[in-house]
Order: sequence, then structure tokens, then C-alpha cells
Amino acid sequence: MNRAPGILARGPWAPEQVRVSWLDDAYQPPPDVDRLADSAVDELRERGSPCHDGLSTRLASFTEVNGELELELQPSRWALRLVEEDASASLTALCVVRTEDGRWLAGRRAAWVSTWASRWALGAGGAVDLGESPAETLPRELREEWQLEPERLSVEALVGLPNGMAMVVGLATVADSARPVPDAEHDEWEWWEPDPERWPEHADDRVRLMGRFLAAP
Repeated sequence: MNRAPGILARGPWAPEQVRVSWLDDAYQPPPDVDRLADSAVDELRERGSPCHDGLSTRLASFTEVNGELELELQPSRWALRLVEEDASASLTALCVVRTEDGRWLAGRRAAWVSTWASRWALGAGGAVDLGESPAETLPRELREEWQLEPERLSVEALVGLPNGMAMVVGLATVADSARPVPDAEHDEWEWWEPDPERWPEHADDRVRLMGRFLAAP
């Protein structure tokens, strides 16, 4: 599944409105893409980043039917997401976190992580596990990375990224008094102001773009 980057489908949907089916056979990438994935894994190991290459999930197709988002998923090699030229529709989930009063949770990712190292990111995110719905990935990643439970959770969009990945974007609302406890993948965290135009200078342009998108009425 190769599509131009951008918004593939726009919600919001409740988690139960995201329907998932699975193809039986694992995706077989072209040999040159497989070799690029091998090289990317080697580079991670050389810089000391843990890499447990195995099977993950890719987006085979999607449809919007009767107000629901239907995703056809397929087992796929995890390391394909590291191929900058063609991530083979590897599927990831991003759970953006806001307080009731509109602040955004941002964390700086540790230098050793496999993607987006030493950069600030919104909320929590990661690969969709085999047999898992992306609507389940969102709160799982939030618990694992920040030890937070959402008061409300919506699935906001399905997005195509420039590197060929697909991303399910969710929005979790937590109490104003919520106290994040970061995992080892983060070395610093902050609450950013409700207006993305007032975010600090270390907010990456792509992160700010995501904030503008989710803040739009």
C-alpha cells in the first residue's frame, strides 16, 4: 500500500468504531527493501540501541463505512519501519495527551531509542503489536511510557507519513492534576501551553504541525 503522505482518513472515532481484520500471510518485501532493513538494524546495534527485530504490523488497506474505520492489517517485519525510502506501510500509533484545561504532554526521547532520538515528541507512541487493534495500542503505549490512564480517548486520524509509514493518531484526555511518570525512553518532559503557536523553540515543526491539526475545530 503506497499512498502520498497526508491525512488518509479523518475521525474522530470512538475506539470501538475502529474495526480490524488480519491477512493470514506475512508481507514479503522486495529483496532490496529487506537489505535496507538489515542495514538499518546493524546501524542501531552499532550505536547501542536495543533492537529486537521480529514481526510487527503493516496497513494493507482501509475503508470508512457507516461512520467506522475498517483496517485490514498484515504481519510484517518490524525493521521495515526503519527504511527511510520505503517503510512498507508499517503501522504505528501515536497517543497525543492533553489535560482537561488543554495543555499538551511532551517528552524528549532518549538518545538510545531507535527512532526520533533526542527529539521532543507529543504523548506516547509505538508499533502496533500482532493481533492488536491500533485503538488498543494507544492506551497501552500511554501506560507503558507515562503510567497514565485516559479519562477519554478518541481516534482522530489515519495518516500517511513521508517515509511510507502509516500512523493511527489518538487523543487522550487526562485530569489537570495528572502526574506523568516517564519510562526509560524519555529523559525529560514538559506540559506545553494549549496554543501550539506558543510552544517552546525546541518543538519540532512536524510536532507543531500535529498540534495545529488536532487543535483545529
